[in-house]
Amino acid sequence: MKVLLDTSVLVAGLVNSHPGHQRALPWLEQVRQQAIAAVVSAHSLAELYAVLTTLPVRPKISPAVAYQLIEDNVIGQIEAIPLTSGDYYDLIRHLSQVGIVGGAVYDAVIACAAVKAQVDHIVTFNHRDFRRVYPALAASVIVP
Repeated sequence: MKVLLDTSVLVAGLVNSHPGHQRALPWLEQVRQQAIAAVVSAHSLAELYAVLTTLPVRPKISPAVAYQLIEDNVIGQIEAIPLTSGDYYDLIRHLSQVGIVGGAVYDAVIACAAVKAQVDHIVTFNHRDFRRVYPALAASVIVP
């Protein structure tokens, strides 16, 4: 099985005090054990770093610790799927056709990477937006 792990799942799985940690952690463990193949949108790497370094937890996650979490748990284990300029053009056309505006566009960028990688499932805590931005993928969205 090949899945795209959304930023929301990565953050929850990496931060012990996160309310969704116990639900997200098994997905990361399956990746570590090579029981599933996982991808992430290249955009999500920057988003993951940004969220980790601004998360309201104590102690605060420093930039160095955030990088170490990403290096230890993502780099080399989860394939990052980049989008080309053509992918972005196609995405903007798709968004205009389905009427998506605002912040949901960033979920659509991640969903576009899932389409490009031909995943079986998108694993996210943000299921409503993913189902809205790519209605054809609604059945493949999983909430941990």
